Amino acid sequence: MSAGTYTPRPGAAPLPRMIAAQAALETRMLLRNGEQLLLTVVIPTLLLVLFSAVDIVDTGAGEPVDFLAPGVLALAVMSTAFTGQAIATGFERRYGVLKRLGASPLPRWGLMAAKTLSVLVTEVLQVLLLTVIALALGWSPEGSPFSVLLLLVLGTVAFSGLGLLMAGTLKAEATLAAANLVFLLLLVGGGVIVPLDRFPDAAASVLGLLPIAALSDGLRDVLQHGASMPWGDAAVLAVWGVLGLGAAARFFRWE
Repeated sequence: MSAGTYTPRPGAAPLPRMIAAQAALETRMLLRNGEQLLLTVVIPTLLLVLFSAVDIVDTGAGEPVDFLAPGVLALAVMSTAFTGQAIATGFERRYGVLKRLGASPLPRWGLMAAKTLSVLVTEVLQVLLLTVIALALGWSPEGSPFSVLLLLVLGTVAFSGLGLLMAGTLKAEATLAAANLVFLLLLVGGGVIVPLDRFPDAAASVLGLLPIAALSDGLRDVLQHGASMPWGDAAVLAVWGVLGLGAAARFFRWE
C-alpha cells in the first residue's frame, strides 16, 4: 500500500454535479411549498376544469377546452418561472441565503442555472398533469410538438428574467405583493381565459405585446388551429427574454 492512499483530498465537486445537486434541492423545496403548489398546480387545474365545464366566458367556436388548454399551459409557465421564482428568490435574498450560496464553491451563474433547471423540471410536471386533465376533458391538440416546445422555452426564459429582476431589485414583501398582483392582472388581461378580441382594439393591441399574451396566442395558434411556428409571438417572447435577463444581470442585488 503506497503512502497517501487514504490522504484526504478536499475540494469542490465537479461543477455539473454541484449544479445538479442544487437544482434537485431547489425542486424539492418548491414542491414542498404549499403556496407554490397553489400557484403552479391547483389554480391552473381549477381554471381549466371550471371554465371547460361551465359556460362562463365566450371562447368562440369549438370546444371551450380547445381554447382554454393552451392558455392554461401558458399560465402554468408564468406561475412557475415568474411568480413562484420571484417570491422564493426574493425571500432567499432577504434571509441571506443567496449571499451565503454566493460564497460557496458554486458560482453565482451556476446557482441561477440550478434555479432555471428547477423551473424546467417543475414545468414538465405541470405540462404533463394539465395535458392529461385537458385530454380527459375532450381536448384535441394539433400542431407541431417542436413549435410548442420552443414557445414554452422562450416563455420560460422571458418570465424567468422578469422574475429574477423583480426578486433582485425589490424587497421581499414588495416582491410578494407585486408578483401576485401581476399574476392576477395577467390572468385576466393576458388572453389566458378571456380572448383578447373581447377587449377594445387599442387595449388588445397593447395587451398582445405582453409575454403571457404572446405565449397564450402562440400556443393556441399551434395547438388549436394547427398553425406552423408563430414567429411573431416567438419574437415578442425573445425580446422580453433578452430585456428581462439583461436587466436582471445588470441590476440584481445579492444582499
